[in-house]
Amino acid sequence: MPDPAVRAARPDDAALVFDFVLRLAEYEKLRHAVTAAEADLAALLFGPEPRAFCDLVELEGRAVGFCLWFYTVSTFAGRAGIWIEDLFVEPEARGRGAGLALLRALAGRCRREGLGRLDWAVLDWNAPAIGFYERIGSVGLDDWRLRRLSGDALAALDPDS
Repeated sequence: MPDPAVRAARPDDAALVFDFVLRLAEYEKLRHAVTAAEADLAALLFGPEPRAFCDLVELEGRAVGFCLWFYTVSTFAGRAGIWIEDLFVEPEARGRGAGLALLRALAGRCRREGLGRLDWAVLDWNAPAIGFYERIGSVGLDDWRLRRLSGDALAALDPDS
C-alpha cells in the first residue's frame, strides 16, 4: 500500500475543499453553523491576498482529507507558528496514515521556517482524535479557554459601526 502524499491545494480544488469542510461539519454535528459558500473559501485560500492555506492528502491518487491552516504569532516566544483550523480525513481512510501525513507536513514546515509551534483545538467529545493527538506527543492546554466575538457582539465593539 503506497504512503499518503500531501500537496498544497490549488484553485481548481476549491469545490473539493468546500466538500471536505461540509463533511467535517457533519462529523462534528455542526453543519448548521456553516455559512460559507465555496466562493468564500476560494477567496480565502486563492484570492489576491490569501488569509489561509490548505493541504490535501491523497491515497492512491485520490484526495481523502484536508488541513486548512494559517500563521499565528507568539509574542512570548517572539516567533510565528501555525494554527490548524480544520483537519479532516474521510472515515474509510482513517488508520492509513493520512492524518499523520498532514501533521508531519506542517511539522516540517514549522521546522524549515523556524516556527515555534503548531496549535489546534479538538472537540472534547472526539475521543478518537484526542487519542491520536496524544499518541503523537501533543499536550492539552487545559488552563486556556477559547473566546470568540462574532455577529452582533463583534459589530457592537466596532467603533465605526
